[in-house]
Amino acid sequence: MNDLTHILIRPHITEKATISAESSVYVFEIDARTTKAIVKKAFVEKYKITPLKIRTVTIPAKQVFVRGKRGTKASYKKAYIYLKKGTKVENL
Repeated sequence: MNDLTHILIRPHITEKATISAESSVYVFEIDARTTKAIVKKAFVEKYKITPLKIRTVTIPAKQVFVRGKRGTKASYKKAYIYLKKGTKVENL
């Protein structure tokens, strides 16, 4: 895998993620087959910052009932990327 641009899909922007970004923890939606080592390489390549640690979480698919119809919300994987205190990521 020489091309790591498809690993970090997008920043996961929620109220909780915004609050955690103030303490240098950033949340990204990532490719479901990715490992922590590959996420680290992709993050360093894109932002030129080395993370302290990375935690990954797989969110399972969920059954939903909206407007009288059944459906499913897709599953996805996200990564919590911990940086040194005071380090900010620009261009999110």
